[in-house]
Amino acid sequence: MAGDHGPQVLHMDPGLIKWYHMHMNRYKYFRWTPRTVKLTFWYVFAVPTALGYLAYKTEGKYNMRVKRRGDTVLEY
Repeated sequence: MAGDHGPQVLHMDPGLIKWYHMHMNRYKYFRWTPRTVKLTFWYVFAVPTALGYLAYKTEGKYNMRVKRRGDTVLEY
């Protein structure tokens, strides 16, 4: 079956190994900086709030089902 059957045939690139270890241990090196705070605010709070508000305000306003040529998409 497939598996490790002997010595490593290909030489591993040291840069890729370093990137892999950094990727797997990223949580150990994370720091809250002004940039990460801003990005977290936008992606966790501002964008979902804006999309939720937009969805709430346009709920039931558009009907995309069974429209023929010349029919409007707006319900009211």
